[in-house]
Amino acid sequence: MELLKIEHIEKYYGSRSSLTKAIDDISLTVNKGEFTAIMGASGSGKTTLLNVISTIDRVTAGRITLENTDITTLKGKELNKFRRSKLGFIFQDFNLLDTLTAYENIALALSIKKESAAQIEKRIKEVAQQLEITDVLNKYPYQMSGGQKQRVASARAIVTSPRLVLADEPTGALDSKSSKLLLERFNYLNKECGATILMVTHDSFTASYASRVIFIKDGKVFNEISKGDNTRKQFFDRIIDVVTLLGGDLSDAL
Repeated sequence: MELLKIEHIEKYYGSRSSLTKAIDDISLTVNKGEFTAIMGASGSGKTTLLNVISTIDRVTAGRITLENTDITTLKGKELNKFRRSKLGFIFQDFNLLDTLTAYENIALALSIKKESAAQIEKRIKEVAQQLEITDVLNKYPYQMSGGQKQRVASARAIVTSPRLVLADEPTGALDSKSSKLLLERFNYLNKECGATILMVTHDSFTASYASRVIFIKDGKVFNEISKGDNTRKQFFDRIIDVVTLLGGDLSDAL
């Protein structure tokens, strides 16, 4: 079932005398329950694409629809309500509040929605178990490893049961072991909990955990591959092949 539909979007930056086209007529769909990765070199437009989907930025032309709501038309309180109820965000730099414990950081999203204390506790226990962070709920960010902080940030993103989880380079600040643990949890959330995840990454290993990879070059969709019946290793090899065609630096991709 189609969840996200992007139709002929364009995004320009700058003035008339010096225009930069960051997105050049992109159209794509994401189905409910999919784990999709977006790959591309620096400056390819992949982060801009995530920003307009997340409503952080606005398109110059085109239309983005999430669950039959045209998000390009939303403004003010209506837009804020949409973000809180429909979207979950995971950033490279965690964005946790240093003065709050893991539990309090996760609870914040539910408190804003005015959930009861009993419901907040129930939901936090559930997501903490799913992401294997029960043992750090009473710790502050400075007491956690990078991997633990990112899993707490992931818990905060999914605790409200958003329709779409948007992840911007979620493994960018993690070592290889922490990255693997986080991506395995993403797979669990996708397959066992039905979370729909759209993840931007420049890293082929990270992308290989997704079920589909969309490659962006010069603001356009360059290619798209699906995992299908491939093993993760086979899918990784196929991703590397496309990265090579893109002209990417394999030392970065690996």
